[in-house]
Amino acid sequence: MEIIKIEGMTKRFPVGGGEFTALKNINLNIDEGEFTGLVGPSGSGKTTLLNIIGSLDSPSEGTATVIGKSIASLSHKQSALLRNQHLGFIFQTYNLLPVYTVYENVEFALLLQKISTSERKKAVLEALEWVGLTDKIKSKPAQLSGGESQRVAIARAMVKKPKIVLADEPTANLDSVNSHHILKTMLKLNEELKTTFIFATHDEKVMKYLKRIISLADGQVVKDEML
Repeated sequence: MEIIKIEGMTKRFPVGGGEFTALKNINLNIDEGEFTGLVGPSGSGKTTLLNIIGSLDSPSEGTATVIGKSIASLSHKQSALLRNQHLGFIFQTYNLLPVYTVYENVEFALLLQKISTSERKKAVLEALEWVGLTDKIKSKPAQLSGGESQRVAIARAMVKKPKIVLADEPTANLDSVNSHHILKTMLKLNEELKTTFIFATHDEKVMKYLKRIISLADGQVVKDEML
């Protein structure tokens, strides 16, 4: 079932007195449950495309429809609601809150949702079990390794069981062993929960796990292959 549909989409940014075209006439369909990568060198447009799918930005032309919602037509509040209810984000810098424990960092994603404390606790412990960190619930981010921090970030993204997880260079700050552990964890969650994962990456380690690679260059899709 189609979960993302992009038609004739272009994205321009004002630069100085002119414009920079970051994406040019993108046409793309992504189905529910895919494990897909937007791959290309720095400046190819992959992060811009990921941000539009995540309703953090909107197209200049064309349409991007995510879970039945046209991104360009959403108000600020509607965009925030889409992200809160259906999207999970994983970044290369982890973005954990340093004063909060591991448990509190993961729970934070649920605080905007109207669910009881007991439901939150159950969801947080389940998410930390998925990533193998139930023994670290009282630790602060400063006490964690890079691999552990990224696993907390995955738990935080997954705790609300989103339909789509967007991962921007999630292994960039990790060594090879931790990268493979993280990717195996995400692949397992993709298979068990049918969550759609979309990566923006140029990491060869990530590419080995992908089921589909969408290659970008100069803001255009130059290759789209199922693996």
